[in-house]
Amino acid sequence: MSIEPDSLRPLGRVVRLQIQRSNLKLGEKPNRYYDPAPILAVDELTLTPQGALARLADGGVLMDIHHAAHPNTRNRDRTNDVSVGFTPHYAAMRQRFGPYLVDGCAGENILIETAALARITLAHLAGGLVIRPVGREGAVALRVLGVDPPCREFSGYATRDTAPESIKQALQFLDDGLRGFYCSLASPGSMTINVGDEVFVRALNP
Repeated sequence: MSIEPDSLRPLGRVVRLQIQRSNLKLGEKPNRYYDPAPILAVDELTLTPQGALARLADGGVLMDIHHAAHPNTRNRDRTNDVSVGFTPHYAAMRQRFGPYLVDGCAGENILIETAALARITLAHLAGGLVIRPVGREGAVALRVLGVDPPCREFSGYATRDTAPESIKQALQFLDDGLRGFYCSLASPGSMTINVGDEVFVRALNP
């Protein structure tokens, strides 16, 4: 995918990067529950054709559990390599459920702050996203493949109520991209992004 400046529209900036070191859904059915403890915030994230990873100061590497090469990968046929979320969506979740729905608790890799829209939909992102580093050369393009559908475990975590009707209402509220979106790398090779980098949406008909 070529990145043509004239096709890009400012969307916001990266305010949080993170990886899921292990599964966030714990326990056995029907008593599984959601625990955000394995989420690790990082200052920079390397996006690869197989998913996201964090390079540590000691030279080590931590793969996100959705990276295709993770030993316990949760990757689903390359449809969920990387995920993005938006700060207005967390504001909506906190208004609905409470202050414990802190930014990043849903587990997306890239959290984008934007004041342009209160609700980001799949239609807004149909042309894809471009992240442009601040003070560095290059840019990385992401295809937006679909919404990250809410699960019963996260819905229970959000509503703090296991009653079937409460879970049902939470699932409905969190759908249509409120929890985030799945993406894959559209640019060749790999690229490292940082907190503070600029984010653009690619217009379909510039």
